[in-house]
Amino acid sequence: MQHFRLPLLAFTAGSALILGSHPALAHGTAAGGALSGLSHPLLGVDHLLVLMAVGTAASLISSQLLLWALAGAVLGSVIGISGISVSGAEALAAVAIAGVGALTLLASRLARSTSPNVLTSLSGAVVAAAIAIHALLHGLEAPQDSSSMIWWGGALLSSTLVCGGTYWVMRRQPIRWSQAAAAAFIALGCGLAVAPLG
Repeated sequence: MQHFRLPLLAFTAGSALILGSHPALAHGTAAGGALSGLSHPLLGVDHLLVLMAVGTAASLISSQLLLWALAGAVLGSVIGISGISVSGAEALAAVAIAGVGALTLLASRLARSTSPNVLTSLSGAVVAAAIAIHALLHGLEAPQDSSSMIWWGGALLSSTLVCGGTYWVMRRQPIRWSQAAAAAFIALGCGLAVAPLG
């Protein structure tokens, strides 16, 4: 792991600088249709990162976190569809990435000294909240016409593939990979939180 630390830190710092100065992170109204829904979570850097962070956390803590993420997605999307907006939601969405990364690092340290049920429940609440804020943004952006359900189906499919795929890949790697990924999510989430989003 020692010989991977410097390149990993350089990659993380460089990514944070590039992503932090990227103006296309602001959200707007999404186009309708299955393809648009499918691509929406993949093209929003913050959405993609939180899905990967949740998959990484689930691989280290418990696969039950994937169900917590689904619950957060349903709750957040319903709030967003209803038109309820949260002040500073963009910054909260970025902080959520860092929060899930921090949760993953903390859980890897507490795994032996904490009850698995307590750890899963606390982690589940953090994951559900992180996904809910992103789903709220999706709900505000989603088309409000006859293509809405098709759009949501596409968004759910791609989100499930990213989250589940990350879980599947990271589950097969040494724990230090999840810890390194978690550190990268913390750095990237913090970088996005301070980035100008306009």
